[in-house]
Amino acid sequence: MYQYFDYNYDGPPFQLYGTGHLIALAIVTAALAFFIWGWKNPTETDKRHARRVLLCVFLVCELSWHAWNVWQGTWSVQQHLPLHLCSLSSLSCLYLLVTRDYRVYEIFFFIGIAGASQTLITPEAAHFGLPHFRAIQTLAAHGMIVIVFVYLTKIEGLRPTWASVWKTMLFANLYMVLITPVNYLLGSNYMYTLRKPPSASLLDLLGPWPWYLFWAEFVALGLFVLLYLPFALADRRAALGMT
Repeated sequence: MYQYFDYNYDGPPFQLYGTGHLIALAIVTAALAFFIWGWKNPTETDKRHARRVLLCVFLVCELSWHAWNVWQGTWSVQQHLPLHLCSLSSLSCLYLLVTRDYRVYEIFFFIGIAGASQTLITPEAAHFGLPHFRAIQTLAAHGMIVIVFVYLTKIEGLRPTWASVWKTMLFANLYMVLITPVNYLLGSNYMYTLRKPPSASLLDLLGPWPWYLFWAEFVALGLFVLLYLPFALADRRAALGMT
């Protein structure tokens, strides 16, 4: 059993789109389908209970990750400060489940779903095969980001605007400018501004450093617009009087 918690795991690596990966994606998809189509007319009490459950699950995902690294002696400021965009998205989810602050929601809706979806498709913990703790935690934590933002949108009634897309792009670029000198000072690579992640990712298709940072701007904008498209289409249908 310990081998599935050991940082120096030497078992089978993560199988991309293997049985375990597909089961994890199916669980996330089922949760999303429930919030989008399955849960009809929840009461305020129902919503309050749902927020508490999501908050507890999220806290377990995040706290267990840091506790595991401390236990294994691998926690470091170079890798485990909450400075990656997905880490910021996780913190924003915890905050939003308590406050439902729209100013935070409209920015991290795009960053959270776009970033977490990429990790669900190509998990970073490729060295750790299922059912290793790290593989489960990676899939659960990033799946929860997507689930929480869909919940906040569909059940709590929050939604981004077209202006939110540009606010998010501005935030992401300002953050990249700020985090790059931090990476130089700490010897870290938050937001992958100094080099690509060691595991396979979309950045592998965008050329070497620093060009992948430039092309990532267009990829990010495209993903944000794609995420906004359902809202734009809904607004269009409403303007035309279509149901």
